[in-house]
Amino acid sequence: MQAVRYEAPSSVSEAIRLIQADPGASVLAGGTDLLVQCRSGFKQPTAFIDVKRIPELSGIAIDAQGLRLGAATCAAEIGEHRELKRRWPGLAEAVALIGSTQIQGRGSVGGNLCNASPAADTPCALIVNRAECVIAGPSGERTVAVEHFSAGPGRTALTRGELLVAIRIPHPATFTSDAYLRLTPRSEMDIAVVGAAVSLTFDAHGICTAARVALAAVAPTPLLVPEAGRALVGTRVNDEALARAAAAASAAARPIDDKRGTVTYRRQVAGVLTRRAAAIACRRARGN
Repeated sequence: MQAVRYEAPSSVSEAIRLIQADPGASVLAGGTDLLVQCRSGFKQPTAFIDVKRIPELSGIAIDAQGLRLGAATCAAEIGEHRELKRRWPGLAEAVALIGSTQIQGRGSVGGNLCNASPAADTPCALIVNRAECVIAGPSGERTVAVEHFSAGPGRTALTRGELLVAIRIPHPATFTSDAYLRLTPRSEMDIAVVGAAVSLTFDAHGICTAARVALAAVAPTPLLVPEAGRALVGTRVNDEALARAAAAASAAARPIDDKRGTVTYRRQVAGVLTRRAAAIACRRARGN
């Protein structure tokens, strides 16, 4: 059996040095995906770089700029944060779908992003809330919009020596809210056949002034659908507008046929979930 080193850096700079020095190393945050991939032989890292002890990678902070979510913050901690759940209920819904109760104690949003599964739940909820990834590397720090972070199944925008440190989300505007829905064959411990996230903003007269729609499991990466958002802007998000948004989501979907569903089925479901998620976000935003 090949020996695998274990490193537990206490700073971002130390982690970057370790990652840069060993191209075969894998970052370990929760490990809920990585360890399964190692046991199945899909990955064979030369070292585990455990980033849980780095202060900047853990914790939830809401300040004047918005939300800062440490990349290694576990899903369970997010689920217990009342203010986060109040301001971004759709994001909280997506995070709550990460695995089981046991997995939630280790699994993180940062890990969910870095695993780069097309069917991951949290990326779409982050995208509609205009989230950015804070990335640290040998050349310093940079930010990347979440919709540009995934480069394909299992691939991200991270280059050699880089580390996802945090996720930043701006405060939602007045009369703004979000929602996330997914379809799975089972109610628990399953991955999405299709997922849909929607964020809506209204003016004081009940007219939608901004809308973002993102889909999961219908393309190689999480899919922002501007056409679906435009179908809702300028309307009261009535049945006609919801039908146009659903049609735009179905048209934008680029799924594959597999054992989880056919192309035709997934396109139809993408529209149905978009319509339902938009209706939920609408009710929440008007309630705000």
